[in-house]
Amino acid sequence: MPATGLIARRAWVSGRVQGVNYRAATALRAEQLGVRGYARNLADGRVEVLAIGTCDSVEALLTWLWRGPSFAHVVAVEIEDTDPESLSDTPDFRRL
Repeated sequence: MPATGLIARRAWVSGRVQGVNYRAATALRAEQLGVRGYARNLADGRVEVLAIGTCDSVEALLTWLWRGPSFAHVVAVEIEDTDPESLSDTPDFRRL
């Protein structure tokens, strides 16, 4: 874990995750957990999520990604570690 105590993970969420309020719900859940980052739609139908925060808060968000909002149907969540110090800035969740 970096000296800052923060970790970063990227996740790619597949299934019915576009057009069902997935990004907005993810941003709301992230804010509740104190996680920074973003959620954005990809051209291939997935949603990419960058989560930066404490280990517990990021892991809680990653677990939540499997559920998502009520109209979503998640079939896969791919996760990759990211070095938070390699990010040029720490983005706030926003709807991209």
